[in-house]
Amino acid sequence: MKKFLFFGLLALTISACKQGDNGELVGVQGREPWFFADPYGMLYCPLGSFHMGQSDQDIPFAFNQKARMVSVQSFYMDQTEISNNEYRQFVYWVRDSIARELLGNQDADKWWNSKDEYGEDRADGGHNLIWETPLDYHDQDLDVRATLDDLYLPQQERFYNQKQFDTRKFNFTYYRIDLKKAARKTNRFKQNMTPDEQGRMFLNGTGHPAADSTKDGLGYYMIDNKSPKKDRSVFIVKDIINVYPDTLAWVHDFTYSFNEPMTNNYFWHPAYDEYPVVGVTWKQARAFCVWRTQYLNSYLAGMGHAIVNDFRLPTETEWEYGARGGLSLSPYPWGGPYIRNARGCFLGNFKPMRGSYTDDGGLHTVHIFSYSPNEWGFYNMAGNVSEWTSNAFEEGAYDFAHDLNPDMSYDPTEDEKYQSVRQRKVIRGGSWKDVGFFLQCSSRSYEYQDTAKCYIGFRCAMTYLGRAKGDDVTAQAGQ
Repeated sequence: MKKFLFFGLLALTISACKQGDNGELVGVQGREPWFFADPYGMLYCPLGSFHMGQSDQDIPFAFNQKARMVSVQSFYMDQTEISNNEYRQFVYWVRDSIARELLGNQDADKWWNSKDEYGEDRADGGHNLIWETPLDYHDQDLDVRATLDDLYLPQQERFYNQKQFDTRKFNFTYYRIDLKKAARKTNRFKQNMTPDEQGRMFLNGTGHPAADSTKDGLGYYMIDNKSPKKDRSVFIVKDIINVYPDTLAWVHDFTYSFNEPMTNNYFWHPAYDEYPVVGVTWKQARAFCVWRTQYLNSYLAGMGHAIVNDFRLPTETEWEYGARGGLSLSPYPWGGPYIRNARGCFLGNFKPMRGSYTDDGGLHTVHIFSYSPNEWGFYNMAGNVSEWTSNAFEEGAYDFAHDLNPDMSYDPTEDEKYQSVRQRKVIRGGSWKDVGFFLQCSSRSYEYQDTAKCYIGFRCAMTYLGRAKGDDVTAQAGQ
């Protein structure tokens, strides 16, 4: 009897430990529990609704900031503007990647990894860089030095024969998916199970070969209502962008003004490491966000963790929501209608008086942690540098943009690259050279996306994965 009882309990234990769903709908098992710490240098903005738009007198009578109630999902945003030292990490990564590409042409086994995850040669014939191999630009090996010479200025362009990098070669190549174009009705994937007279099964459902992609590859995707293409590769956009800031912006932005010392020192000197990077175009800012995403996700994937949402430029709605810091109707980030505190001190870095830039404590830009943060902890949401947002500038955008995560984005086509009105991107926050009106949370302005200015910087945003921080799914399910 005892023997029978022993074997019965053993069988029960084994059956209980056996992996299986017993025919029930239990979802895919064994998935890693999700937890993601706040990205370094970023603060969390909770989902919410707020009055977006004009919260004070419209001084220029521009009528481009109509007040309305909108809702925003949870997201992260950088606590400060991107600093010179942070952007320099991007520049150095691009420089080092180019150097490793050059060295790999001479010694592929040392600098390149041409194997896939199964240890076989990659099907596309490409390779990954081996970052573990030390790179020394002062290497005594003559072959290494000769190979890296391509990264430096040619002899006739050197000032006092100084061997300096040719920053015109610091180009970053990246890819992005144009989801808005892919979501157009003529490009949607919708299989029609009834073949046509040629036996083709249309995927978009319109039944027109000029608009539909077909299972046998004979159909097309429509791009910009012209030039039909064969496959989905048309939605993958390749960009090549030079990443080095325009250091001459300090000179060309102000005529009859002595700013040469800023051009000579601002981006590279340690004294300015924690100052906001400037001289960066909108496209360079977007490229930085792509690189930052790839840099973090490569690390997470290597550790066996799930990847995270993309870093990106904030929409102007997100930027204004973060600038207000929960104070929906306040004209300024610090929460009041005045630009001075109780002791008469200015609360941001801007141009407070006619001909006087210094009454607020700064002349040009100042340290990224200068002045007091707003209620949510963000620094310099008003003043210091204006900031790029992801949105295209349209005067009437508030009249037609949705009230759920409003977004007015537009990428000019190749045919529109010389139409200046198509190149406008929204900038927010005002800068060290602006008057107080532009410091208001609701003030909008624009600059052209291919233009670099010494008073425009940026900060990054990232959409939060989930509803809100601190959600306990298990507790909710038990309620």
